[in-house]
Amino acid sequence: FYPVEAPRGQIATVTIRPMPKHQFDVKVLPEYLPEQSSPDTGVYSFAYTITITNAGEAPAQLISCHWIISDSRGHTEEVKGLGVVGHQPLLKPGESFQYTSGCRLRTASGTMHGTFHCVAEDGEPFHTAVPLFVLEATNHGPAGEPLSGRVLHEARCHGQRPGGPAVLAGSAGTSC
Repeated sequence: FYPVEAPRGQIATVTIRPMPKHQFDVKVLPEYLPEQSSPDTGVYSFAYTITITNAGEAPAQLISCHWIISDSRGHTEEVKGLGVVGHQPLLKPGESFQYTSGCRLRTASGTMHGTFHCVAEDGEPFHTAVPLFVLEATNHGPAGEPLSGRVLHEARCHGQRPGGPAVLAGSAGTSC
């Protein structure tokens, strides 16, 4: 907390917001998998490790996921599924769940973003958005040498209550 000074004769206003009751934080670490890729045939494999932490005040369960995966040519696939890699983790405040999954692209780069649908112990539904992150095969070596992997960045996001349009199911291409 930092003190706020107001000009002489005016009142300083400080807004303190309570921690959300329902909140999952998500960290994403993408990685290129050269050993499972074949650039000559247009197959680029990627893994992404997701860490979900219950940063709220109440236990909550991840119920389903929805991903939008796009390559650099604009080809987009939607994936929707129950849970993540066969699990629907119930997390108490402060607990985390980590998993690794993957996808394949037809180009050397692309993006992913998505949403986790969650339900708190009190029955209140909420969504946790996973912001856009980049999948990129980098460090092209000399002819005949494989591409090496690189972790590009870490994305963090926080849960939010649903209120937008329904999420539509799409074609399969990866697991959540």
